[in-house]
Amino acid sequence: MEPIIQLKNIIKKYHMGDNSLTVLKSISLDIMKNEYVALMGPSGSGKSTLMNILGCLDTPTSGEYFLNQQDVSKMSDDDLADVRNLEIGFVFQQFNLLPRLTAAENVALPLIYAGISKKERTDRAMEALKKVGLSERSHHKPNEMSGGQIQRVAIARALINNPSILLADEPTGNLDSKTGDEVMEIFGKIQSSGNTVVLVTHEEEIAAFAKRIVRLRDGVIESDTFKEGAVMV
Repeated sequence: MEPIIQLKNIIKKYHMGDNSLTVLKSISLDIMKNEYVALMGPSGSGKSTLMNILGCLDTPTSGEYFLNQQDVSKMSDDDLADVRNLEIGFVFQQFNLLPRLTAAENVALPLIYAGISKKERTDRAMEALKKVGLSERSHHKPNEMSGGQIQRVAIARALINNPSILLADEPTGNLDSKTGDEVMEIFGKIQSSGNTVVLVTHEEEIAAFAKRIVRLRDGVIESDTFKEGAVMV
């Protein structure tokens, strides 16, 4: 089986005047379909840069990145935008919902850009909200919901295009621990239903929900471990 994510010798450098800083140093990593992976590392380890490359928000200086067997490492900005819309669902620490739109309207927003009819947008938005247990809040606006509910709306929005991977960056950073655990249980259910989840976090308690933990330090992979009982397919 081909990996859904395949990184080969990824190097990322940033140039500042006459100086250059190498943030990622020959990263190679395979992630299979339906895996649940946490990327961890201290500040400056390169995990945020790696997340940006995985999410097609940035491109490597050298090396190859295959997403669903497409080489995205050398794509144009326009092509990368298409890949992001079709292949990747994003969940961020900042919820990024539009305050004047209802939950259903926020979830359906990516489908407007894809030219989907209003009826289909509504149907798919309701189905996505159902997956995160919020169908009864579909007509509520963000200021009428709790932080945990707002993050679940953001997760539903990330799922609306049936992406190849769900990429979550510190998704519980603005939530209390109890609400954070509830949101992480949602990610577990999403992964159990067949989705690939890649989680970026600096919190051991949050990483523990994943089935594989990849630790970065100084731009290299320091360790790559599977939880007991997790099987690499």
